[in-house]
Amino acid sequence: MIIIGCDFHPSWQQIAWLDDETGETGELKLVHANGDAERYYRQLSGPVRIGLESTGNCHWFVDMLAELGYEVWIGDAATIRAKQVRKQKTDRRDAAHILDLLMNDGFPRIWTPSRQERDQRQLLIHRYKLVTLP
Repeated sequence: MIIIGCDFHPSWQQIAWLDDETGETGELKLVHANGDAERYYRQLSGPVRIGLESTGNCHWFVDMLAELGYEVWIGDAATIRAKQVRKQKTDRRDAAHILDLLMNDGFPRIWTPSRQERDQRQLLIHRYKLVTLP
C-alpha cells in the first residue's frame, strides 16, 4: 500500500509518501494548475491511502481521488496540529507529520459526507432559502 500525507493548499500541495512494500519514501510539491497533482495520482497503482487536514476548498480533489478508487482520510486540523511536538510549521513538516500519524494509527479521522450527501445538502439549503423568502 502507498500511504500519502498531504498538506493541501488551493493552488498546490506538499506530499510525503511511503510505499510500505518496498520501504521507499519521498516528498513532492504538486501544482494543481498545470496538472501535476492529477497526473501524479493517476499514475499510482495498487491500494493507496491519502490523509489530509480538513479544509473547505478541496472537494474537487477528494472527489477525484474517490473516482480513482483511493482511500481518503480527512483529519481534524486542530488535533493534527496539537499532536505536533515541534511548533515551527512548514509545509514539508506538515506533510511528513500527517504521514507519520497515518503510519502509527494516530490520525484523527473525521466523518465527511459523500458527494451525493453534499449535493443533497446543497439542494436542501437552496430549498430552505426559497421557502423563507419574504
